[in-house]
Amino acid sequence: MNRINNILNKALNLEFISPTEGLLLFNEASLSDLMFYASTLRKSIHPENIVTYIIDRNINLSNICFSNCLFCNFCRNKNSDEAYVLQTADYKQKIDELYKIGGNQILLQGGMNPDLGIEFYKSLFKNLKEVYPDLKLHALGPPEIVYISKKSGYTIEETLTQLINSGLDSLPGAGAEILSDRVRKIISPAKCSVNEWLEVMEIAHRIGLTTSATMMFGHLETIEERINHLVLIRDLQSQKPANSKGFISFTLWPLAGQNTRLLKKFSDIKPVSNTEFLRMLAISRLMLVNISNIQASWLTMGSDIAQLSLNAGANDMSSIMIEENVVSQAGKNFNLGVEEMEKLIADAGFLPKKRNQQYELL
Repeated sequence: MNRINNILNKALNLEFISPTEGLLLFNEASLSDLMFYASTLRKSIHPENIVTYIIDRNINLSNICFSNCLFCNFCRNKNSDEAYVLQTADYKQKIDELYKIGGNQILLQGGMNPDLGIEFYKSLFKNLKEVYPDLKLHALGPPEIVYISKKSGYTIEETLTQLINSGLDSLPGAGAEILSDRVRKIISPAKCSVNEWLEVMEIAHRIGLTTSATMMFGHLETIEERINHLVLIRDLQSQKPANSKGFISFTLWPLAGQNTRLLKKFSDIKPVSNTEFLRMLAISRLMLVNISNIQASWLTMGSDIAQLSLNAGANDMSSIMIEENVVSQAGKNFNLGVEEMEKLIADAGFLPKKRNQQYELL
């Protein structure tokens, strides 16, 4: 037990926990100790009693994607009767609705559509910014950046620079799933490799683009692979330039796999329990000492566990998430409006504050 306490105290001192120590915490530390120490660390990093959230809208610009990840029910091939690419009028309707409830950011993703290249995205971003000058574009993700780069013949840095010049404000940590090529070759073989995902983020940080990091767990990965995922993110964050925000946040969520090909193929996958989620969340806070913000995954875990997450290291409730498609089509259908979000935070004993993607209070 002394060894466990020594590891936990290392985290409180903002020292890096080793992969072996992280594994030991997962296997041997009590959930109450993990939550207590993670909450203590959160208070050290964020001494104010504030929990933040953002109003934005998740817009899937297309459902055409050749990746066909085993856990995704949303994507279609280009010849499907249900395939679509949004038109200008669609964006206007969706963004106008967002502005009416006080938001000005869209999480814009589209998968890997073989008909859409860099010129499409540059034109789209410029057009949106012309109509909505204060709109913030939190858009695409490393797999899409790698694909667009290869399709266009530009380097990763050239691709990112052109997209930034066209209006890209920040880069989501999408497509990370588990940063293990063993797992990725099974669940998402057409997506970028671990090294490619990390390369996109390293370049983004170097040129000053704010990003986020994610992990989707509870499928085919080992506990060691989960811990290594955290180490890879933490180590990359430690390499960012001093004037770069790098990974501004980390979000952890369990597989939402209802009716997916993944669960049909691997029927022995068990849902992540509430206690396992909280254990993994607390360990994430304790290991990612150089990433300021940890999000509570209310979208996949529901409001009760999201509230508990605020006492397990999380300091942010993410977005009210208007129009989420991928997770909802895999069996998770939780919804929160602004009033419900603020009440949820207040009932947990915290002061709710609206923020932007740079974690500036509004």
